[in-house]
Amino acid sequence: MLKSALVHLKTFIKNNRKFLVYSAIGVTGVTINYIVFFVLVKILGVYYQLANLFSVSLGITNNFIWNAKINFKVKNKLKRRFAQFYTVGLCGYFLSSFLLYLFYEKLHMEIMLSKISTLFFVVILQYFLNSRFAFGRKDDVSR
Repeated sequence: MLKSALVHLKTFIKNNRKFLVYSAIGVTGVTINYIVFFVLVKILGVYYQLANLFSVSLGITNNFIWNAKINFKVKNKLKRRFAQFYTVGLCGYFLSSFLLYLFYEKLHMEIMLSKISTLFFVVILQYFLNSRFAFGRKDDVSR
C-alpha cells in the first residue's frame, strides 16, 4: 500500500511539476507582497489600495525572475515575457483590488485578513494565464 502511494505521489509530482514549482516560487512572492503590504498599511499608514499596487508589483517582479530562471527556464525575449507576465499580474492585481474592497469595505473583514483572503483566487488566475501567455509558447522557449 505504501509503495502504491509513493508511485502515485511520484506520478503526481511528475505530471504537476511546473505547477508545484510555480506554487513554491509563488510563496516567496506572496510573502514579499504580504510583508510589504503590512509595512505600508499598518506601520506607514499608506492607503490600502495604493499599498496593494506597490506590494503586488514587487511580488510579480520576484515571481517573474524566479519562474524564468528556475521553473520555465527561459532566456530569450525576457522583456516581452516580463511585459506579458506583468500584464497577467495586473489582472491579478485588479482581482485583488476588487476582492480587497469587497472583503474590507463591504464585509468589514480586518485588512490583513482581507489581503490574505484574496491570494488564493489571484494565484490560481495568474498560474493559468502565465502558463499560457508568458511562458506557454513552446516554439519560443530556449532551454
